[in-house]
Amino acid sequence: MAIMSKKRTSGQGWTPERWIVEGVSILILFFLLLPILVVVPISFSSAPYLTFPPPGFSMQWYRVYWTQLGWVDATILSVWIAVVVTILSTTLGTAAAIGLVRGQFPGKRLMHALILSPLVVPGIIVAIGVYFFYVRIKLVGSPLAIIIAHTALAAPFVVINVSASLYGFNERLEHAALNLGANRWQAFRHVTLPMIKPGMLAGGLLAFITSFDELIIALFVSGSSAVTLPRKMWDSVRFAIEPTLAAVSTVTIVISVAAFLSAEILRRRSVRLAAVSPLEN
Repeated sequence: MAIMSKKRTSGQGWTPERWIVEGVSILILFFLLLPILVVVPISFSSAPYLTFPPPGFSMQWYRVYWTQLGWVDATILSVWIAVVVTILSTTLGTAAAIGLVRGQFPGKRLMHALILSPLVVPGIIVAIGVYFFYVRIKLVGSPLAIIIAHTALAAPFVVINVSASLYGFNERLEHAALNLGANRWQAFRHVTLPMIKPGMLAGGLLAFITSFDELIIALFVSGSSAVTLPRKMWDSVRFAIEPTLAAVSTVTIVISVAAFLSAEILRRRSVRLAAVSPLEN
């Protein structure tokens, strides 16, 4: 009887409204994935120009991508900048999250809103403000300019993920470590850090994606000497559209999807660690 009642309950859950919502969601997802379903096959095309469906299979555009210095240099620079931004964002974002969650000081809400403001302010507004500031200090065209701007954009993702881990963390675990003779640093290193590490890594991966894929700020401050991969792709779209662009796009899609899935796995692990945290009672 219990099994039959469960089946009836599950069957009753699929109302016409839910079917409509599920169908619309699938259509939206297909619409969002449609460009990927077109770009990826084109990157393996044997044609010397962009055409779909491709007339044949070839890896020639990937060979062009990995042999042309312009593409290789832009990829190396983007990866290097993204790695530096990830380290800075993870460090600063974790410290900010701990201060915002654990600290009690005047203007805490204002500080929290200020740190998260890059997620709300349109990117073009941020890029224009950053550009005029960098012009005054003569920093346009330097990788350092991109690193600083990208860190400001990426740090909020770390703050959000680490804050979520800290809110699910039982502070009595730290107090127990302190009562057993550990100092503040030892309690943080051996008790708090392992619990919030998945949140830190998830935020760091999102910071990497943010920096690696960012275009608007790069257009304003990269100049001619610090051309990142998104900036190089933008120039290619404007001046020389060829299947190499599809190959580069496929590579960036794979990197972004892998980083996003890893961040999601780490986020769920952080939630599980918070759920099984001892000393809840």
